[in-house]
Amino acid sequence: MKRVLFCLIVASSLFAAEPGAPVQKFQQLDSTMPTPSTVRLASGAPGRDYWQNRADYDIRVELDDVKRTITAEATVTYHNASPDTLEYLWVQLDQNYLSHNADSRAVPNTKRGIDPSKITYFAVDRLLAYEDYDGEMKITKLTDAQGEKLPHAVVKTMLRLDLPQPLAPGADFVFKIGWAYPINDCKRISARTGYEYFEEDKNCIYTIAQWFPRMAAYTDYAGWINKQFLGTGEFTLEFGNYTVRLTVPDDHLVGATGVLQNPEAVLTETQRKRLEKAQAETKKPLFIVTPDEAKAAEKGKPKGLKTWVFKADNVRDFAFASSRKFIWDAMAVEGATYPPTPERKSGISDRMYRPPVMAMSLYPKEGMPLWDKYSTHAIAHTIQVYSKFTFDYPYPVAWSVNGPIGGMEYPMICFNGPRPEKDGTYPERTKYALIGVVIHEVGHNWFPMIVNSDERQWTWMDEGLNSFVEYLAEEEWENDWKHRRDERGMVSYMRTTDRVPVMTNSESIADLGPNAYGQPTAALNILREHILGREAFDHAFKTYARRWMFKRPTPSDFFRTIEDASGVDLDWFWRGWFYSVDHVDVAVDEVKWLQLDTRDPAIEKKKKKQEEDELPKTTTKERNYPLSKRVDRFPELKDFYDSFDKTTVLTSEKKKFENLIKELNEEEIDPKLLETKHNFYSIELRNVGGLVTPVILKVEYTDGTEEEIKLPPEIWRFNTQKASKMLFTKKELKSITFDPRQELTDTDVENNFWPRRPVKSKFQLYKEDKAPNPMREVTKPEKKDEEEAKK
Repeated sequence: MKRVLFCLIVASSLFAAEPGAPVQKFQQLDSTMPTPSTVRLASGAPGRDYWQNRADYDIRVELDDVKRTITAEATVTYHNASPDTLEYLWVQLDQNYLSHNADSRAVPNTKRGIDPSKITYFAVDRLLAYEDYDGEMKITKLTDAQGEKLPHAVVKTMLRLDLPQPLAPGADFVFKIGWAYPINDCKRISARTGYEYFEEDKNCIYTIAQWFPRMAAYTDYAGWINKQFLGTGEFTLEFGNYTVRLTVPDDHLVGATGVLQNPEAVLTETQRKRLEKAQAETKKPLFIVTPDEAKAAEKGKPKGLKTWVFKADNVRDFAFASSRKFIWDAMAVEGATYPPTPERKSGISDRMYRPPVMAMSLYPKEGMPLWDKYSTHAIAHTIQVYSKFTFDYPYPVAWSVNGPIGGMEYPMICFNGPRPEKDGTYPERTKYALIGVVIHEVGHNWFPMIVNSDERQWTWMDEGLNSFVEYLAEEEWENDWKHRRDERGMVSYMRTTDRVPVMTNSESIADLGPNAYGQPTAALNILREHILGREAFDHAFKTYARRWMFKRPTPSDFFRTIEDASGVDLDWFWRGWFYSVDHVDVAVDEVKWLQLDTRDPAIEKKKKKQEEDELPKTTTKERNYPLSKRVDRFPELKDFYDSFDKTTVLTSEKKKFENLIKELNEEEIDPKLLETKHNFYSIELRNVGGLVTPVILKVEYTDGTEEEIKLPPEIWRFNTQKASKMLFTKKELKSITFDPRQELTDTDVENNFWPRRPVKSKFQLYKEDKAPNPMREVTKPEKKDEEEAKK
């Protein structure tokens, strides 16, 4: 630490900005974001002219459990609410992502290319599986409402439907479409949809999605969203009402988007009574189909077919699951109800007829004991926490289904993969993987199933916002939840050199998890905890969610709403975290110890003499002291200065000090100010990573006390590379640490300390073994012995 004397009169110069310091990180985003209009306001809210097209579907579909195929027909009613006349419609055929000639097969799925020395068994098996499987969605018919054929063109994963005459603003168009395709085996051809085959009992679980031609979105900001689906950029869709008739083997159980319309035809009387009882149970899930009943169903043979009819209003998609293997449990979500239909409100208290939201899970026996313990509780927890931070869950049901899909979301239903080991034990991480993925996928009902963002272009708007609220929900599940993508978990990604901005198009992001899920989560948590504060942030975030319920926001709508509702200019924050590849790396470069010069020569001369005397003598000086000195041998060489006391106060110096005291009195400044006992420390900071960040400093003193200092990001506003903080205290400084709790995603902790200290790290000389399974080792030690023997 450098100790420097300074004069109070000129201390302000320490805070002057460096000439020519860069300020572009604090420039406004006006030139980057689209110009506000009466459709999308400058406040970030929808304007008076906001519009959004819709599409209603009436679908009949049959699932063939022998051929494992989908065959279906639909009547689609498209509503043109835009101010534009449309000459054609675009329809998504995302299933074509699995066709033989799909672009997704031709382009690499990694930014690092293919390493021929590291081709896995699974990769080869998948290549062989693709040779046998062509998942193309075959269009079997396409006509208008009167049955007249419609001209159309299939363009890979999109279909252009040429209208017989332009569709005017406010007009509707009805068409009918038929299609069929073989369902993929998810164990060999992984996708967001497919079946899982169980060799032991010769049965399948079907989790079916992206299974019907879906209307592409026509928008005010980009026209048709008809970007090709390469496997990453998910789905940009329109809201509508659905009636879907699902024909499946008569011993199957079906879970789907919407409300079952014909329970008497497809459920037994016992199942209906259990379901009615579950509607009053909020403390624990009740079995609608028990494990024993599901095991018995596995051994049966279907006698025919059943048709399950589901209806869903104001949803943007539809998915379903079907199997004879399913165990079914359900419980009502405490405090959560959904709006009744208009006819049920007629003349009667609305509150009396607000049914509870039902949390329900479907899973095979292979999912126990994890699924029966955690899945439905995780659904209920998600609904309660997300509703608190956004808006009440508006749908009647929420399903979690165990199948071959690791985790994927649709309105009112999601597919989740984690299971215990075959012996019924599981590692701790599997437990939290299940709870976490259920929270995440159920949470997607808010983002993007209701706050209907454009996933094909901006993955972070659904995955990032949802992962952030997932983080909040996990924090309310139990203490010390081990997050994968919190501020600490993102450090290794943030220090990589080949990152792309969060605002990159979905199909061009290789590191999708950390980029679109993790970085926005870390950013928003920092914004909430260290920039806006919880109260201001929560108000702004809830404002955004409620403004854009059942509407389609863009990034600028989010950025503007948060600023509008919080009252804080955050353009620098969005620019750094979302538009750049900067990272947080702040170095505590230097600390200067400044002591106030009293200007009194009687004090300062003695102090200076004492400091000089206390300086350690160099090795050369120590060795030269015993040498004979000439002035001792010839005393006549000594003069006035050999005996002069350097602490003597000269008359001129005394007069100068007296004049200073007089000047201070004239300016009505108490001269005793010069006698303060404070220490002044100048803490010099350097922004190595470039990302503008708040500064949190832990200050420790030699008397054993400590304090925490929080500085706003504006400390960098005049110079985004360097900043300084003046600390004055009566205590003597011992050490300073930047980001002491490692919550700002700082990528290099070695420069966070003054004085510098070594940073502990680990290395190993061998490949890490599989994560231990304490449950198996403690409860079933014989299994552990068997594993050791195999090794």
